[in-house]
Amino acid sequence: MSKIIAALRKFASESGDSTALHGDVSSVSYREMLAAIDAIAAEIGAQGIERVGLAADNGPEWIIVDLACQCAGVPLIPLPAFFTPQQLSHAVDSSGVDALFSDQSGFGVTGKTLFGSRFSESSQPFSGLSTIKAYRVMSAAIDRVPLPDDTAKITYTSGSTGNPKGVCLSVAAQYATAMALNDALKAMPLSRHLAVLPLATLLENVAGVYSALLRGAEVMLPSLATLGWSGSSGLDIQGLASILTITKPDSAVLLPQILKGLIACRDEGQWQAPSSLQFLAVGGARVAPELIARARLFGLPVYEGYGLSECGSVVCVNSPGADKPGSAGKVLPHCSVRIVDGEVMVAGNAYQGYLQLDTGASERAEVATGDLGELDDDGFLWLRGRSKNLLVSSYGRNISPEWPESELSALPSILQCMVIGDAQPYCGAFIYPAAGLSREQINREISRCNAVLPDYAQIRRWVALPKPFTTADGLLTANGRLRRQDILAHYDDLVTACFSDVIDPQSVNLTLAISSSTAADIADIDLVRE
Repeated sequence: MSKIIAALRKFASESGDSTALHGDVSSVSYREMLAAIDAIAAEIGAQGIERVGLAADNGPEWIIVDLACQCAGVPLIPLPAFFTPQQLSHAVDSSGVDALFSDQSGFGVTGKTLFGSRFSESSQPFSGLSTIKAYRVMSAAIDRVPLPDDTAKITYTSGSTGNPKGVCLSVAAQYATAMALNDALKAMPLSRHLAVLPLATLLENVAGVYSALLRGAEVMLPSLATLGWSGSSGLDIQGLASILTITKPDSAVLLPQILKGLIACRDEGQWQAPSSLQFLAVGGARVAPELIARARLFGLPVYEGYGLSECGSVVCVNSPGADKPGSAGKVLPHCSVRIVDGEVMVAGNAYQGYLQLDTGASERAEVATGDLGELDDDGFLWLRGRSKNLLVSSYGRNISPEWPESELSALPSILQCMVIGDAQPYCGAFIYPAAGLSREQINREISRCNAVLPDYAQIRRWVALPKPFTTADGLLTANGRLRRQDILAHYDDLVTACFSDVIDPQSVNLTLAISSSTAADIADIDLVRE
């Protein structure tokens, strides 16, 4: 039996009338939730369903279907709303889904267009589901790839390629992550969690909801529209701030950009953080210590964490009593971390394999994360950037762009940024500034940022973005990370503009005025036209 289901059964037997899930219009107790899970699991088995795709809004029924699949021993494939039609089709085709559960109106018609007439609405409604319907595959047979052993969930990473990669996770890995978080937070009486991120995001699904349910908390599950999400392209921060005030949660999971928006609301006098808040986890990208300090000053108890899908979503986290702002947090006991040639390697709670790439594979022994970092003597992880994102200047200096980006992102005037400069003599930046600021004001802010950076990592020129990066335009991942190669390709003209004054050594003669012959002084070379 699923460890998560077993733990929930135990809690329901002791405190079954406590509220488990609270949506926009209704709530469900732990006892009612388990009854619905059992009923749906039985019907999944009776209908011979083997793999379930779930494309639905945030709400209690999403979690009930998710847990029913665990109870039935059927892999679940969450289908994010921010995926393009091509990505959705790839996820359905590659995973071998034979039933889609969705609350989208007219999904049968949409599904026929999107999936080539593969699905039709099930003639049998599922017990306990009022908004989500089931759609069954119409073809007589499905060409399914075998799954790695113990696959319970296939979460699709939103990397830089067109087709996302399916990460196969076991129930045990998800349970271990949720329980490790609860152990780290056991001194805090966290009893009400607000799900802010889409449930198809593993960070919310496992680190947010599962952790809350396994400690017997109430999970607030407003719809994405109620939270302020606008389709997949943006978030009304003021709307989210209002929901935080109304629901009075004590925990939530945020992305760095959401945190920055809440701080801006507070700066503008439009919002006061509710006193109920005790723990706000923030992850998905590096957060500058200055931003965390400002958030805490305003009553937002923010703690940075780090993880990846391949390790069940969370590897380390800061928490009260174990807190070093600027670090990614202390490594949780369900994982182990070592640094090999500067790269973060994680073992102890790894995925089962990648869909279609690791068929029949057992649990991975160790995951090479691609992140650069250091471990201190207290077991805290300090991230230094992504190895594949490393910029190498034309003077041979190695620069992790996440470093200056975190400093820029801490500035109230800069809403989004991306540092560029590979094979260039200096660093530049794409910047989406706050409204109403002049270039002179932004220049002064960047100068403040440059004062804490070495010369080779300072921002020498910047260009303004015409609009913010979003998941809808394919320039952000679900967790708010930059899709750097896609951004560079999309804004190729801005790259050219940013480095328009760089001399082309193929077309002009250069004199190198070198102040010293040592390699350390190469960054001080001046290029002079003859």
